[in-house]
Amino acid sequence: MILRICFVAIVTAISAVILKINKPEYVPVCLTAGGVLLLVFASDYLSASLEFIKQFAQQTGIDSSLLRLIFKIVGVGYLIELTSGAVKDLGFESLADKLVLCGKLIIFLMAVPILKTMFTLIISLADMA
Repeated sequence: MILRICFVAIVTAISAVILKINKPEYVPVCLTAGGVLLLVFASDYLSASLEFIKQFAQQTGIDSSLLRLIFKIVGVGYLIELTSGAVKDLGFESLADKLVLCGKLIIFLMAVPILKTMFTLIISLADMA
């Protein structure tokens, strides 16, 4: 599986270099198509991992809403990183940096309920002692 992902990345990069010489207007399309293929191949790993984490949460008694929130935070991080990379590839590095900053702020705000839950847990443990 890893070799397939690496092969797609190499073929995409070589195609982009060839297109850059002959038809530079098609380079963003080539890179986007290669990126989509990489994500499709990586999704096989994702489904198996999600099933394991779901079973783990059920066995340990972790609140499912917290688990969903953690996945949303990770998803936002990956989406911002992917979009930022695409914007940088198009030559707009300052816009990509601002996008990353906004993503970090959104992730921080999304993490507030997790911090609140941890604070409540610490207070309850302190009261027991």
